Amino acid sequence: MQEIMQFVGRHPILSIAWLALLAAVLYTTFKGLTSKVKVVTRGEATSLINKEDALVVDLRQRDEFRKGHISGAVNVQAGDIKSGNLAEIEKHIGSPVIVVDANGMTAQESGERLMKAGFERVVVLKDGVAGWSGENLPLVSGKS
Repeated sequence: MQEIMQFVGRHPILSIAWLALLAAVLYTTFKGLTSKVKVVTRGEATSLINKEDALVVDLRQRDEFRKGHISGAVNVQAGDIKSGNLAEIEKHIGSPVIVVDANGMTAQESGERLMKAGFERVVVLKDGVAGWSGENLPLVSGKS
């Protein structure tokens, strides 16, 4: 314990940075565990699409979406979800919804907003489209 205190005394900025990182990891972990929106693997997402006719909501920019997206996906901007502009997808309110972004880092917030808007089953694709294409799963190009 004395060695830790000496280290903190000699390296206060490094110690504060370490504590900040620890707090961020704990916050992110706790938030993920308590969220109603769960993260699913590509296999689970494929099963939802094929067996339960899940809607895939792709949050990426329109040009990225047109270059390649999951078949049947609908391109909805995160800003539209935030503002409640859900006309394009509201008919799927009772269906499972898979929220997809570029790399799985930003979809959680949009998923939570969809849950608050009344969507019953919302999940987020782990690693987003990058993970999907990384496993050589099919992407289609053009407008959906």
